[in-house]
Amino acid sequence: MAPKKRNSVTPQSKELKPSAESASPDKKESPELSVKKHRDKDAEFVTLCKSLHVTDLVCERAWKLWKDVQESMDGVTDSQKRLWGASLFVTVIDMDVTCFTFTQVLKAVTLNVKQFMDLVRKLDVNLDTISSKVNSALTRMEKKYDVMLALYQRFEKTCKKIFALTSDGKERETMRTCWTMFLLAKGRALQMEDDLVISFQLLLCTLELFIKRCPPDLLQPLYKSAISKVQSPPTRTSRRNQSKARSRPPEPEVDLQLLETLCKENECNAEEVKNVYQTSFTAFLDSLDQSRSPDFPQGNDVDQQYEEHYLKSREIDGRLFFDGDETLLAPKVEISQVERTPKKSLPDEDGVVIPPQTPIRAAMTSIQMLRVDLTSSGDQPSTNLATYFKHCTVDPTQDVLKRLEMLGQVFSQRFGQAAGPHCVVNGRQRFTLGVGLYYKVMEAMLKSEEKRLSVQNFSKLLNHSTFHTSLLACALEVVMATYGESSFKNGGFNGGGGDTAETGVCFPWILDVFNLAAFDFYKLIESFIKAEPTLSKDIVKHLETCENLIMERIAWRTGSPLFDLLKQEHEGGAAEQVETPASFSQPLQHNHTAADLYLSPMRPGVRVLPPESPATPSSQVSSQSASQAASQTPRHTKSNSLSLFYKKLYRLAYTRLKMLCSYLLSSHPELEPIIWTLFQHTLQHEYELMRDRHLDQLMMSAMYAICKVKSVDLRFKTIVTSYKNMPNTSQETFKHVLITEGHYDSIIVFYNQVFMQRLKTNILQYASTRPPTLSPIPQIPRSPYKFPSSPLRVPGSNNVYISPLKSPRMSPSFMTPRTRMLVSIGESFGSNRFQKINQMVNSSDRSFKRTLDMGPTPKPLKRLRFDVDGQDEADGSKPGGDSTLIQKLAEMSSARSRMQEQKMKEDAELRKE
Repeated sequence: MAPKKRNSVTPQSKELKPSAESASPDKKESPELSVKKHRDKDAEFVTLCKSLHVTDLVCERAWKLWKDVQESMDGVTDSQKRLWGASLFVTVIDMDVTCFTFTQVLKAVTLNVKQFMDLVRKLDVNLDTISSKVNSALTRMEKKYDVMLALYQRFEKTCKKIFALTSDGKERETMRTCWTMFLLAKGRALQMEDDLVISFQLLLCTLELFIKRCPPDLLQPLYKSAISKVQSPPTRTSRRNQSKARSRPPEPEVDLQLLETLCKENECNAEEVKNVYQTSFTAFLDSLDQSRSPDFPQGNDVDQQYEEHYLKSREIDGRLFFDGDETLLAPKVEISQVERTPKKSLPDEDGVVIPPQTPIRAAMTSIQMLRVDLTSSGDQPSTNLATYFKHCTVDPTQDVLKRLEMLGQVFSQRFGQAAGPHCVVNGRQRFTLGVGLYYKVMEAMLKSEEKRLSVQNFSKLLNHSTFHTSLLACALEVVMATYGESSFKNGGFNGGGGDTAETGVCFPWILDVFNLAAFDFYKLIESFIKAEPTLSKDIVKHLETCENLIMERIAWRTGSPLFDLLKQEHEGGAAEQVETPASFSQPLQHNHTAADLYLSPMRPGVRVLPPESPATPSSQVSSQSASQAASQTPRHTKSNSLSLFYKKLYRLAYTRLKMLCSYLLSSHPELEPIIWTLFQHTLQHEYELMRDRHLDQLMMSAMYAICKVKSVDLRFKTIVTSYKNMPNTSQETFKHVLITEGHYDSIIVFYNQVFMQRLKTNILQYASTRPPTLSPIPQIPRSPYKFPSSPLRVPGSNNVYISPLKSPRMSPSFMTPRTRMLVSIGESFGSNRFQKINQMVNSSDRSFKRTLDMGPTPKPLKRLRFDVDGQDEADGSKPGGDSTLIQKLAEMSSARSRMQEQKMKEDAELRKE
C-alpha cells in the first residue's frame, strides 16, 4: 500500500544569498577547472564548464545531475548544451557557490530569461530534482525580471518625452548613464528590488537629477521650461575643493517644480516621490564616489560601480535592456499584453480612448483611487465615529489612539527592515493610509450593527483589542496590496509552510508584525469586504486569497487558537457539531458579523430569547444571552467562529478536490464522493494531522489511499504533476511536509509514516462490503463575496438571479421579443403581458419536478441570466424554445403556493393558541 520514494538527486542547503566575498564570479573560488580530471565526460560539457569558471566539484555534481535525469528527458527537444547549462545553474545554487552570473549562463546557452527558467523546471522530471532553494531562486529572479522589464519599458517611453534628438546621439549616452545609475540606486537602496512602486518612484528621482543637470539643448520644451525658472546654471567647482571647504556635502536639493512635472506626466504622487528622494535617493548619492564633477554623473564611473554590484549579486545584468539584448527579450504574448493598442469605448461614451494597461499604469491608477477615496476620511475618527466612542460604557478613544501609536511605530520599523533602511518613511505613509481606511470601515461596521441591533452602545466590541488589531491589519493589507507590495503573483507565498524565500511584506507578513493569530484575522475579512463597497475586484480577490491561505495552512500552525476551540468542542461532546454534514448541501449563508464572531466565540447551542428592550446596550445583550443560556440546559457548546470556519473550510476543500479529480479521475467519477468522505472525515475527526501542514497534503493523501484500495492505478508522481497545474499551488506543498517535529520530507514519506498509520483502519473500510456512509457534497458558490456587477439572488428563490443593466444595448428598445418577455425595466408592463405569462404557466407541462437522487454527480440548477441578449442559461447556450422559461415560471409559481400554504398553517396554529 505504501508508495516507493525516490532518492533525492540534489542536496538541500540554505538559501542563496550574495556575500561581500563573492564580488566577482571569476575569482576567489577553488582552483581552476582541471580538464584532465573530467576525461570521462563529454568534451563540450567540460568546455562549457570552463567558460563559466566552475570548479571541479561543481562540474562533477552537475554531470551527475545530468546523467540522473537524462533518461527521463527524451521528450525535451532542447539541445544538450542548454540542458547542461540548466544542470550547472541548479548545482551552483544548491551548493551555494560563486561561479557565474545568471546573465552569463543565459549567454552561454543562448536562451532568454523565460526560456531558461522553463528549461530548468523541466529538469524536475522525478519531482525531487529541483530543490526548494532552486525553486525559490527562480521565483525571485523571475519577479525581479518582470519588474525590471516594466520599468525599462516606462523609462524608454518617458525619455522620448524628455530628451531631444541630437545629431551626435548625445541623448542616447545620457539615457544609458541615467538607466545604469537607476539600476545601481535600486540595487543599493532597496532590499525589495521587486517592489514596482518604490522602484518606479526611485526611477523618477534619477530622471529628475539628470534633467536638471544635463545641457538645456538636450531637453524637450516641457522639461526645459520646468527647470528654467528655479534652476541656475550648473557650476564646475570640483568635488575635491568642495570637500576641503566643508566636512559634509549638502543634501541634493529637490527641484519641486520639475519633480511635480515628472509625477504629473507619469500619474504618480509627488509627495511620495519627494520622500523617496529625500531619504533613499539622497542616501544613495552620498554613497557614490565623489571624485567626479558635481553637475553631471560620469558614465564610466557609474558603469564601473554597477558592474561590481551586478557581479556580486550574480543575477541579471540590467544594462542589457538598453541594448535590446536577446537574453532579456520579453515573450511575444507579454509584449502584446503590455503594449496592446488602446481600445475605444462604446459609441455612447463619447469615444473616450482607454490607455493601454501597463503594470505601472495599473499600479498608479489603483493607488490614486485609494488616495482619493480616503481623502475625505483622514487619519482621525470622524464625528460619527467619535459619537459611537462616547456612547460606550467605557470610552475606547484613548486606548484606540495609544494602540495606533504603538502599532504605527512597529509597522514603520518592520517595513523599513523589509524594504530598506531608508524606507521607514514609506512605511509611515502606508500606515497613515491604513489608519484612514481603518476608521472608515469601522464606522461602516458600527452603522450596520446599529441598524441590525437598534443599539448605539458597542462598548464590549470597541474595547476588544483583537478586533481593533485585526481591523487595522486588514486595512494595511489592502493598502499594501494596492501598492503591489503584498502580492501573490509569481508565488509570493510559500504553500508548503517551510522556509520561504524572501517574500518582502507579502501576506501573512502583517500578522507576524502585529503578533496576530490568523484565526482571529479571518473573522474580520468577510465583514470588512461587505463594509467597504469601494474595494476593487482585484483587492476583494486578494483578501479572498488571504482567507483561503488561512484556512489551508496558516490557521493550523502550532499555537493557533483554532486548536483550543477544536479541543473544547470535542471534549464537550460536540465533535459531530463542528459543522453538521446535513448542512453541506445548503448555501453558505449566515448572519454572523465580525462583532458577533469577536464578542461571542463560544455560545451555547440553544435558542436564546431576544432582549426585551431594543435599546439594550450590546454589552448587556451578551451578558443577558449568557444568563438565559445558563438557565437552560444546552445540548452542547458550539462556537460560531469555529462553525463558520469549518463551513468555509469544507467548501474550499471540496472545490480543490473536485478540480484535482477532474484532472486525474474523469474516467472514475464514482471515486470522487468516496475520496471526499475520507477527506472530510480526516478534517473533522483527525484534525491534528493538519497541525503545521497544508490542506492539500491531506487531499492528495486521501486521493492516493482511495485509489489504492479501489485498485485504480494512480501514482503520487502523477498526482503531484497534475497538482502543480492547479492555481495558487507551490511545489513546497508536496516536497516539504512535516513528518515529525522539526523533520520534513516528501508527501510520499508523509503518507507512509503518518497518514496511513493514523487512518489505516478507516481506509480499509472502503474496500469492505459495508463501506462508511458517504458524506454529503457541499454546495459550492462562485464566491462568497458579491461584486457590484455580479448577479444577485431573488429573495425566496433558489434559482432566479438578476444582474445590473451593463449596457444601453440591453434597454427595452434593443431587446428581442423573447427577452422583452423575460424582463422589462423602465417601461410599463401591461396586463396583456401578465395574461400571456399566465397562459404559458397554465398550459405548461407539470412534469417538471425536482428529484433528490443521491447520485455521485448531481446536476446543479442553472441560473437564469437577464443581462445577455438571447442567452438564458449560465453556460451561454440558446434553448430551442420557451420550455426553460416555462419550467422556471412553473417552479416559481409552485414555490409561491407552498409558501402561502405554510403561512396559512402557521396563522391557524397561532389562532388556536
